[in-house]
Amino acid sequence: MVVPHPFPAMPGILAKASAMLAWGQEAWAAERQQQALWLPIAMGAGILFYFNLREEPDPRLIWLAPALIATAFILARRRPLLGWLCALAAAFSLGFAGVLWQAQRAAPPITPPPRALVVEGIVQNVEALPQGMRVTLAKARLGPDQPVLERSLRLRLRRDDAAQPAPGDLLRVRALMRPPSAPAYPGAWDFQRAAYFSGQGGVGFAIGAAEVTPSAGEAPPLSGLRQILEARVMAVLPGAAGAISAALLTGSQSAIPPADLAAMRDSGLAHLLSVSGLHIAIVMSVSFWVCRLLLALYRPLALRVPGKLLAGIGALLAGGFYMLLTGAQVPMQRSFAMACLVTLAILAGRKAISLRGLAWAAAVVMLLDPAALLGPSFQMSFAAVLALIAGFEALQPRFAAMRGGIGWGRRIGLAVAGLMLTSILAGAATAPFGLAHFGRLQWYGVAANALAVPTTSFLVMPAGMLAALLMPLGLEAPALWVMGLGVEAVLWVARLVAAWPGATQSASPIPAWGLVVFAFGFCWLCLWRCRWRLIGLLPMAVGLCSAAFVQAPHILVSGDARLIAISTTDTLFIQRQQGASSLTRDAWLRLYGQEAAQTLPAEGSSPDGKLRCSSDGCVLAENAGAFLVRRGDIRAQCGAVAVIISAEPIRQRCRDSILIDRFSVWRDGTHAIWLSSKGAVVVSDRVWRGSRPWVPPPPQPRAAAEPPAPIE
Repeated sequence: MVVPHPFPAMPGILAKASAMLAWGQEAWAAERQQQALWLPIAMGAGILFYFNLREEPDPRLIWLAPALIATAFILARRRPLLGWLCALAAAFSLGFAGVLWQAQRAAPPITPPPRALVVEGIVQNVEALPQGMRVTLAKARLGPDQPVLERSLRLRLRRDDAAQPAPGDLLRVRALMRPPSAPAYPGAWDFQRAAYFSGQGGVGFAIGAAEVTPSAGEAPPLSGLRQILEARVMAVLPGAAGAISAALLTGSQSAIPPADLAAMRDSGLAHLLSVSGLHIAIVMSVSFWVCRLLLALYRPLALRVPGKLLAGIGALLAGGFYMLLTGAQVPMQRSFAMACLVTLAILAGRKAISLRGLAWAAAVVMLLDPAALLGPSFQMSFAAVLALIAGFEALQPRFAAMRGGIGWGRRIGLAVAGLMLTSILAGAATAPFGLAHFGRLQWYGVAANALAVPTTSFLVMPAGMLAALLMPLGLEAPALWVMGLGVEAVLWVARLVAAWPGATQSASPIPAWGLVVFAFGFCWLCLWRCRWRLIGLLPMAVGLCSAAFVQAPHILVSGDARLIAISTTDTLFIQRQQGASSLTRDAWLRLYGQEAAQTLPAEGSSPDGKLRCSSDGCVLAENAGAFLVRRGDIRAQCGAVAVIISAEPIRQRCRDSILIDRFSVWRDGTHAIWLSSKGAVVVSDRVWRGSRPWVPPPPQPRAAAEPPAPIE
């Protein structure tokens, strides 16, 4: 007699579970080579964890990283899965320890006096501006008898100043200095954090003529050459073409006119101005083939020396020189690290471009400059390269099949298709990061890049390299003329595409958590090889849609109360007083995804009827409600609304409403206010950032003068 199974479905479920387990084990074994690629991701997670804290962690946590690294090495051979998980924890702790160590070593921030003073220091860098000049000073003093600062100062000279400072000169000028700006709103880009890790102490502008003492100190390597190159390029090529040509050779974009900079940005060609992978690839590839050609031209030498090896060494030297010449920015560090690995792989006969090389480059950059992870430059450059490598690895079999046995016409078509595919992959990978940081979308970037990138690769950069080589002989003018023609062609494409209808569009930016979710899904899709890589599409979709789940603040108050924004259903209103920051206003527009804002009306209501203004103030009838004071007392609104805001100090008290005035933002920075049916949620910049080394302490009110003693 056969006894029926009490749960007939169980054998089938167990069989399916066993099959899925076997498939999982087989897939995991197939992904063995990809597991190491997740270590830089874990490093980045450790860095993000540090910056997300509200209190500075204990420095002794740095020593956790060596212990976890040793444990991971021990477990790697005995228990591979456990060893990989421990390696991820070790990489996480290494990223955390690296940024914590750099934060502990950084010099403390400085607070320049609010008055005009005489600033002096050794010039480190000189940047040409469309109007005037900007210098960076090291070993600076805020007064003749003041101590030398550990941080650098950035100073804009007067437009009519005849001084021509050079790196290494001593510069002395009367100026107004300010510390780096606080975030424009809670959660915005933190200029103070960026300045803390870059060694900058303050920014300012001169109010007098500069005095220059030549060659009074040391200058950074190649800084003088950078200034000479920029001056000689702009002497031959005046205007926007010269400024862009100088930017491609020296890395400084400060002299580019704002209108042309906007055209390059709106057309999706701004990446051509930021020297990075494309530029260093051109420099190193041209150097490699020129060296091989020169060696091959002399037959006795070509037969006796390894031409490929010497050409590779020459390309590495050229790439390293170009990186230092352009300031060694994050994209260049990443690109040069990748280029070194590619060149070494070519010389060794190995695969040149791979995800493993990109992982090594990311780890090196994060160890050298952990704070760069938060910037758009790092994120967009690595996202573009990751998408290109993973995409072409996936499509390589199809390209190989299409490439065999075809004529020249189809080969050219295949090259054009590859170029367009490159633009599509890089543009799609960087668009979410650009949206998160800049709140803008460029819809015609593929068309613009299809024309501008070949022009830059085959005309602009080779001509620029030839001009740089001919400068010691004074023969650079013809090569610069050719370079200028190419730059003018790129500018023509940028202006044309930027003028197309809907070329650029403002949109609500992706919040920070949404960008992290998208980045995780993007890495999951690109780093794995089995079908489970498609699971990454889900977090990518969640990250792209995350802006829909975030409510922008109903009210924003700037740190000086000169800007107050009120958002209704369909309109953004901004009250602006004289001297308000345009940068803060632009950041607010990006936050709300708006091109412009309306001025608060003196009388009347908004189209949706939620905002009503009169001579006494404006009432926002959004859930709990808010009142913006213009004049008069607040007794009529006390308790009637959840929040009362004023650009001036509020002398009266109100226990039933939250008061935000000039003193509130002076103490705690920008305020963001959300109104709900349960009341108001108010978040200040100080609450958002917490107590970190780069956050200034709360300002202290001036001590009241003691009353005079009575006369007896």
